[in-house]
This record gives sequence, structure tokens and C-alpha cells, in this order.
Amino acid sequence: MLPHTASELILNPDGSVYHLGLKGEDIPNLIFTVGDPDRVGNVTQHFDSIAWTKQRREFTIVRGTLQGKEVLVLSTGMGTDNIDIVVNELDAAVNIDPVTRMNRTQLRKLTIIRIGTSGAIDPDIPLGTHLLSAGALA
Repeated sequence: MLPHTASELILNPDGSVYHLGLKGEDIPNLIFTVGDPDRVGNVTQHFDSIAWTKQRREFTIVRGTLQGKEVLVLSTGMGTDNIDIVVNELDAAVNIDPVTRMNRTQLRKLTIIRIGTSGAIDPDIPLGTHLLSAGALA
């Protein structure tokens, strides 16, 4: 396998992924995402503690602990294009070596839970209904 090129994997001078400004060691395995940056506080109010907060572009990122477990919450902004950036950069930060630009031999699996609103096309689902997805297609 060839290394990821600079156009495929854009890194900041410190080796962090370009848009999020995160390195692999910044990212725990459990991540909550919200669309609106103002909703990050709705999640972090339940944290046991906050280790740090970072603001880059429309991305508000907070690392802390929840019930003793390391977690991260970050806003994705609006739209699937931003979600694509977030998911790809999280994966790159933990699974690509920033120095060699090669995939790591031992890959990390992240659990990403999206918390947010959604529209529904089923007339039997009334407004305000809480839904929990059982899965997603990739």
C-alpha cells in the first residue's frame, strides 16, 4: 500500500487533521455528535468532568468523562458534507500515522452516536416522537 498523499490527507503542521485540528491521542473511542454547536453544552452538562474544549470553524469539540468513561462531543454543523468531513477526519486521525501517512497496522474502531433532530416521511410518526435507530447503511 502506498502512503496517503498530501491532497488525500490534509494535515496541519502539528500533524492534526485539517478541519478538526485533532490528533489520534485526542480522540477516545466513544464520540457523540450534534449538528448545532449550541447543542454541545446540552451533552456536556451530563459529563462528570471536562478535560478540554476546542473551537475550529463550525466545530465545537469537548473531551471529558461520562460515568467514568472518556468521551468526546463535537458539533458537525449542518448537512451531510460536514458529517462526511467529521467522520473521515476522525477515522484518519486514529487510523493513519501522520508521519508516514500509512494506515496503522492495528486499526481503532470508533463508536459514533449522533444526537439530533430529523424529519420523518411516515405519517404515523407524530411530531416530537423520540426515535432510536437500530443501524445504518454505509
